[in-house]
Amino acid sequence: MTVNEGLRLIAGVFTLISILLAHYVSPYWLFFTGFIALNLIQSSFTKWCPAMVILKKLGFREEKPVN
Repeated sequence: MTVNEGLRLIAGVFTLISILLAHYVSPYWLFFTGFIALNLIQSSFTKWCPAMVILKKLGFREEKPVN
């Protein structure tokens, strides 16, 4: 699995968890959903995300650029 695939997996799982927590525990968990969205938007412009650093340290491979 590549870093980008892992990042999408983490974002999807955290979003799903935060929606479930908002439904069953407190609507304030939707702030976490917003944080995830803002982090994804930021990473699309900067090409950097804190989760990517963690995934690289865990051994996820980088994608090779397509020529």
